[in-house]
Amino acid sequence: MRGRQMANENMSLSQAGWMALRAREHAVMAYYNDQANNCTFGVGTLAHTGPCTPEELVRPVTVAQVNAQLAVGVSRAEVAVRRLVNNRTLTQDQFDELVSYTYNAGASGARTVLQAANQSDDTGVVSHMTQRVYIHPRDADGRRLAPVRSNGLVNRRRLESAPFRQRGTRP
Repeated sequence: MRGRQMANENMSLSQAGWMALRAREHAVMAYYNDQANNCTFGVGTLAHTGPCTPEELVRPVTVAQVNAQLAVGVSRAEVAVRRLVNNRTLTQDQFDELVSYTYNAGASGARTVLQAANQSDDTGVVSHMTQRVYIHPRDADGRRLAPVRSNGLVNRRRLESAPFRQRGTRP
């Protein structure tokens, strides 16, 4: 039996949120090795950990494939945000940025941020988001190397955390 209505259960990524996510993810119509040397394609879709094979690097990727993977990833992120942030009503900007963060970090990687958001702990949201700015590169054999701070993630986290910052504080 279903209980009370949960906050945010009818929210979805806005058109502005979609545009921002697409811009942040920089769609690539091919397979490529991302900053961490993982085989990736389209809009940040992980094909597998470790570098792409020579065959993958020449494999074409269609707009339809990219859009389908993006839609699946966004849907999973929306579900995670709605499920884990159910005690606090979010603004559309907050929902959009949590979806962006969750899309990028994965639902399990975003759990601490989403729990902080659920508890209306905006300082915790900002703190946890801004700590997740490291990539974990892999060598040519796919072994993890030491983490490296990513300026791209620093900038992305600044944007994603902005709706949770107190007025008058630096974004």
